[in-house]
Amino acid sequence: MPHVTGQQRNQMMMFSLESSVASGSFARVIDAFVEATDLESFGFAHVRSKDEGRPSFHPSVLLKLYLYGYHNGIRSSRKLEREAQLNLEAIWLTSGQYPRYKTIADFRKNHSAAFRQVFRSFVRLLHGWDLADGKTIAIDSFKIRAQNSLKNNLNQSKIDRHKEYIDSKIAEYETLLDQSDNEDDKQELQQKISLQQKRKEGYNALEQQLEASGQEQISLTDPDARSVVLHRNIVNVGYNIQAASDSKHKLLVEFETGDVNDSHALAGMATATKEILNVESMDVLADKGYHTGQELQRCHESGINTFVSPKDSAAGDSGVFHVTDFVYNQQEDTYTCPAGETMRTNGTWHSHSGKTKTPAFRFQRYTTPACKNCAIRQQCTKSKANGRCIERSEYAGAIEQNNRRVTENPGYYRLRQQITEHPFGTLKRQRGFTFTLMKGKTNVLGEVGLEFIGYNLTRCATILGLAELCKALKKCCLSLFYFLFRPFLSFLQLVFFSACVKLNSRTGKLIPI
Repeated sequence: MPHVTGQQRNQMMMFSLESSVASGSFARVIDAFVEATDLESFGFAHVRSKDEGRPSFHPSVLLKLYLYGYHNGIRSSRKLEREAQLNLEAIWLTSGQYPRYKTIADFRKNHSAAFRQVFRSFVRLLHGWDLADGKTIAIDSFKIRAQNSLKNNLNQSKIDRHKEYIDSKIAEYETLLDQSDNEDDKQELQQKISLQQKRKEGYNALEQQLEASGQEQISLTDPDARSVVLHRNIVNVGYNIQAASDSKHKLLVEFETGDVNDSHALAGMATATKEILNVESMDVLADKGYHTGQELQRCHESGINTFVSPKDSAAGDSGVFHVTDFVYNQQEDTYTCPAGETMRTNGTWHSHSGKTKTPAFRFQRYTTPACKNCAIRQQCTKSKANGRCIERSEYAGAIEQNNRRVTENPGYYRLRQQITEHPFGTLKRQRGFTFTLMKGKTNVLGEVGLEFIGYNLTRCATILGLAELCKALKKCCLSLFYFLFRPFLSFLQLVFFSACVKLNSRTGKLIPI
């Protein structure tokens, strides 16, 4: 039988760009989303063309190209340039325009903050569509590599090792210089010594820069990048991206980056998420890395119920009663020891001398004079001079409430992994978002915003259906000013509504005035 035959390459054909893209293509969702976005309100440049000068590309063209590329795991500006020339869906999105890679790269670099604002406005729109309710939020982090090698990331110990090596080389060259009688060799050794001295001056300058920054490490290529543990104790230079996911449809609702660990990220992320979704209260699920008393207290003061996996308390001296064996009475502010004695505090607040740069927390000491003649003293403390002392921090109340919620609702807490790991797996495995192409915190967060917008659009297309999502986007207008002044506009709408209608006392219905 003959083979399947194709089209003749020299055959003239007639077709339109519209007919080249399937009706079920995700490119149509991207097109509807960008067309519904008021780019000028978000600060995108060249929305309005000028009468003079060279014509510029409309920002909607470049934003569509980026969203399409990030959706398909294509992030390089040179690869996006190629897609715009060869990919029919990309050609359809750009209406046959072919921006150069430099134009594409500059657009991403210059609009990093705008990408994040578009994402947040999109989240508020999803909340208005009831796709994100803000009742249960899971917060977790994932790490991505930065454009900074490990050798260009320095801390004090690394600088000391380099300086020690340089000093040893200088001493070695000076010894050879004293022993040499050849003038050429002496000149060569003198040049080597000068070179090592210049290197040492460079490390001295970096040491001063590190001390002035107040940080524990410094990166030379990307100053905002930090040394982080990626996985399985593999250390690399990168960013620790914090992300919040809504439980209803696993949509991403907020992101941030900060410290290399999660211990001081909970309250800031939870409060920002609560503000974006405009809810009065919500539940936050997080793993053990977020369990910090100060963060739990801040969440409690903001009306946020935390479900953070408790940390194991310090074991203390072996062979003595654990701190959990002492029962706290909240009404009387006392502890009851295993012997049944009451331990009280004199009300004095103490403070630990913090070894790190974070402020030390305050605590009170609880003791009882009955320790001196207690029959089970040997089981309670090994101190011969003093009795047992219990220290209670100022955040102990928030910690106990959080731990009680997790213990009483183990099934609810286990939802955390189902909610937050779903987006991370999609971004890192399917789209290859394991490293950033940008430098600087603002630019990196802009790239994260592009990834998260694409993820939420994909999820919405799955939830609503592609056709229904396109219809919904075409009916709305995504504008920064609307969401900034939404409470005020809602009030005006209510006043206008009250002035235009009145209640019919007989029928109980609203009628126009």
